[in-house]
Amino acid sequence: MLHGRAVATLESWQAPTAEQESLRQAYLGFLAARDDACARSCAAGHLTASAVVLDEPGERVLLTLHPRVGRWLQLGGHCEPRDSSLADAALREAAEESGLAGLKLDPDPLHLDVHPITCSLGVPTRHFDVRFLVRAPRDAQPVASDESDDLAWWPVAALPPGTEDLTELIAAALERA
Repeated sequence: MLHGRAVATLESWQAPTAEQESLRQAYLGFLAARDDACARSCAAGHLTASAVVLDEPGERVLLTLHPRVGRWLQLGGHCEPRDSSLADAALREAAEESGLAGLKLDPDPLHLDVHPITCSLGVPTRHFDVRFLVRAPRDAQPVASDESDDLAWWPVAALPPGTEDLTELIAAALERA
């Protein structure tokens, strides 16, 4: 079910740039070639879902200090068998990693990114990340999970060092917010 809904989501998504359209086509090709493309056990690579969590006024973004990667990143991770869609996976990951209730997700993808990583498989692979916009309730106080070395709100205009690759993603979130 997740595989079919991932295909439908990406087929209907209007990519905002030529680069994002190229990635959308690559994702669809990967999904067409692999029935297990949404499963973390797919060693060739697998779709993941992440969330750009903005506070209600859109002034801060919630980032996690990822223990394996050692950098500040948006919340997200692997799809689970119980996830019915990529959007559901992104929302579940955001809630689990932030401890926040009342999150509101925009169900249309925001951004795509493919990156090499050695994840829980223990071997080099690729994450085909589908990123979504999530809004937190006013005055939300996140609580770091055991999946994070730290969790903090950052002003969108003053992100921590080493997050330059998040600039385009956060700009897309602010544009949509």
